[in-house]
Amino acid sequence: MLKQLKNIIKKQLLKRDFKNELKKFRQLSDDRFSIKNEDLRPCLFDKTKFTAFDSHYVYHPAWAMRVIKQINPEKHIDISSSLYFCANLSAFIPTEFYDYRPAKLNLSNLNSMEGNLLALPFEDNSLLSISCMHTIEHIGLGRYGDILDATGDLKAIEELKRVCAINGNILFVTPIGKPRIEYNAHRIYAPNMIIDYFKGFKLLDFSFVDDNGNFISHSNINEAQNLNYGCGCFWFNKTDE
Repeated sequence: MLKQLKNIIKKQLLKRDFKNELKKFRQLSDDRFSIKNEDLRPCLFDKTKFTAFDSHYVYHPAWAMRVIKQINPEKHIDISSSLYFCANLSAFIPTEFYDYRPAKLNLSNLNSMEGNLLALPFEDNSLLSISCMHTIEHIGLGRYGDILDATGDLKAIEELKRVCAINGNILFVTPIGKPRIEYNAHRIYAPNMIIDYFKGFKLLDFSFVDDNGNFISHSNINEAQNLNYGCGCFWFNKTDE
């Protein structure tokens, strides 16, 4: 209750400051632009000491870009990861993006197509470079209009493993911490669960975002065992069938 009261008072003070600054700015205006009341769009919470960001969604694409630079594939296949990641990656590597709900993207070097992670449109052992990041945790929860399936995530992982070529690479990202489902947002996995799901694959790199938003690169699974809601970044290489 006290926290709510503090937030209300803070918002009122910010609104007061906004009105005072608006009055001053209007006095400073050089008349190049209109400043009508109906056009006001108060942004009250951006005066921070540091620029805020979503650590999961800044760090994991940055990690993946660096890994793909090492792999240097002729083409990269992404399954339902961040559109920002795919759009930027396509600037230097031909990229195909597949999603249950295809995105209408219009960029050179990028093809956006419909694809179901439970039945990927690829032959066995056919893809050398694949990413599926912050995606698996949603499969089967119905959040995006997909069919309810308690083991949808496991079926999706089996599809990724099926289509990955021998000596091919999978960049896999998902929330990690105490295993649970926060329905219908996502699942959270213990790091060792992911290792078990990718039997037959070698872990080439594990990096993660911790509960405080810090990025820990080139780490090991043991360092991430006690997280509540972290972000695990796994680079797997397929060593056999």
